[in-house]
Amino acid sequence: MMIRPAELAAIKAGTVDLAFRRWARPRVVVGTRMRTAVGLIEVTSVEQVGVASLRAEDARRAGAPSLAALRAALAARPDDPAWRIGLAYAGPDPRELLRESIPDADEIAAIHARLDRLDGASAHGAWTRETLDLIDLHAGVRAPDLAARLGRETPDFKKDVRKLKELGLTESLAIGYLLSPRGQAVVDAGLPEPRVRRPREEGTPLPRAIGAPATRALRAAGLTTLEQVATRSAEELAAMHGVGPIAIARLREALAEQGAELAEE
Repeated sequence: MMIRPAELAAIKAGTVDLAFRRWARPRVVVGTRMRTAVGLIEVTSVEQVGVASLRAEDARRAGAPSLAALRAALAARPDDPAWRIGLAYAGPDPRELLRESIPDADEIAAIHARLDRLDGASAHGAWTRETLDLIDLHAGVRAPDLAARLGRETPDFKKDVRKLKELGLTESLAIGYLLSPRGQAVVDAGLPEPRVRRPREEGTPLPRAIGAPATRALRAAGLTTLEQVATRSAEELAAMHGVGPIAIARLREALAEQGAELAEE
């Protein structure tokens, strides 16, 4: 179930608790917890509704500008029934907490055992340590470039990196990946001495939703965190090649979630 960034922020804030979709059949069930950019979103109800029965209160709770706008949004695919989905913020993504958790010796041994099982189940041989090391040495590098270094197809490489993310060992950046503190501890445990790394950047990372072209343009201008972006106006951002209206809208949404905004707004 796709939910726009602005709606996710509103669900987290508690100002939106409904969504409406046209589906042939329900794609979520009560109790479903979805991992999103703002944390876990839980489905609290699912029921079929008639579009004509919707009221202004439904539109307000869904974050729609008006009842007419909500009905217009549901005008597509009229042959599919409409569904009212109750939504609630269910807390941070557990992987975020896991990433910051530094494992002790027993945990590191258990993680390595898990990595061994992933290697053993792979059709292309052992890959986990090589991939962790590659991400560690090339943080923020595009996934296709990392995959090419290993002679692998990008979709399969990304699928494997997601397995490492589930273990709390990697983080996804707007472009590329980064080892989490937990992942760094696991890698360092296999080295003669801990690896010297650049200090982690302070601040909130740029949202992935802005896209790679906008991310590259902002990085080139020295803007690598939301806090830095907030020092610029929308006009200044729009003047950067690769930063279009959609990217600026996503940046506004991400800043609003933190109670901030672009300069001169």
